[in-house]
Amino acid sequence: MLLSLNTGVNTMFRVVLTALAVLFAVSACTTPPSDPNQRKVFRIRAGDVSEIQFRHLDTVNAFRQARGLNALQLSAELNAAAKTHALDISRQNRPWHFGSDGSNPIQRVQRTGYAGAMLSENLSESFENDMETLEAWMRDPVTRAGILHPNAQNIGFSWHQESNGKIWWVQVIGS
Repeated sequence: MLLSLNTGVNTMFRVVLTALAVLFAVSACTTPPSDPNQRKVFRIRAGDVSEIQFRHLDTVNAFRQARGLNALQLSAELNAAAKTHALDISRQNRPWHFGSDGSNPIQRVQRTGYAGAMLSENLSESFENDMETLEAWMRDPVTRAGILHPNAQNIGFSWHQESNGKIWWVQVIGS
């Protein structure tokens, strides 16, 4: 009865439960093997791009909605900036915010023609899937602050997967 009296709490509760359900569902798909020395490799197929990007967008928006923030829109320009940087940091073999040409995140976003401002860039070098990566970003105060930036309007999310299964994830948030 208490939840029915406060629809804001009820809605927020449902949003958080939905986000958690998505995280658990994806985690269940990548159950570690019985041998702890063998890690199941999360393989991304070419046809998975839209599914992964929209799952990421939906989960980020669930976290944002639970905090009373606006939903983000997927941006082709920010996706391009994220993809370019994921390939570049893979070639450099280090997850950092500088391109091999000396570029920074702001410059890379401007090169795509994105009209807004770049607010945040989150990176990960891992064998983890997209939801495990987002979960790790949400646990870190700095990366979480970028995802939950109150002025954010758009998001780009992309990756590069190496033949050994390692994935270089890049998320870009813009206003």
